[in-house]
Amino acid sequence: MLQSVIAQTGENPKLVVIWMHGLGADGNDFAPVVPQFIIPGFDIKFIFPHAPKIPVTINGGMVMRAWYDIKMMDIGKQPDKQGILASEKLIYELIDQQINDGFKPEQIVLAGFSQGGAMSLQIGTYYPQKLAGIIALSCYLPIPESLDKKNSANINTPIFMAHGSFDPVVPFVLGQSSRNALKKSGYSIDWHEYPIQHGASMDEIMDIKTWIEKKIVPNS
Repeated sequence: MLQSVIAQTGENPKLVVIWMHGLGADGNDFAPVVPQFIIPGFDIKFIFPHAPKIPVTINGGMVMRAWYDIKMMDIGKQPDKQGILASEKLIYELIDQQINDGFKPEQIVLAGFSQGGAMSLQIGTYYPQKLAGIIALSCYLPIPESLDKKNSANINTPIFMAHGSFDPVVPFVLGQSSRNALKKSGYSIDWHEYPIQHGASMDEIMDIKTWIEKKIVPNS
């Protein structure tokens, strides 16, 4: 089981957000944003898992936390399918743990930034049961051909996608192409652009909170 940073906005969570970090970071990376998600009468449990430590090819084989290997600078090519599937199983275990603790799949949001966002999209479109939502920040769909084999359980699940228009790490156009592929496959995307590089702005965090209030709270 993945080790995780866990935080709650209150004592009686009605929603679980599993938030995956980016390459080389860890579960502590986004934990400081939790206080921004205080919603009166709607407590949220956040789980920030630490990715496994693996060698990363584009970083000279250096071992670091990563959900999968990145083999070339053009990150949209040659996806590490084996690594993605291995991490997918680990996130499935986290989801199963929450279900065993009494939460329903439709009370679980998959979220992530960069590599973590790629994982949230990949898992969310495959997952066999309806989820509450998907949050994908500064990322892309790593195996777009998987949409041909998507599971229809989450075809109507709310998806929040956001990207910095000056992102030098995950090109803006790559995020756009993933959005377009998802929309073509029938998914409804709430798309947001920010005048930033590879990161998350406070405006973005507040937009996510508003999205949760509008798209998830009424259905919970």
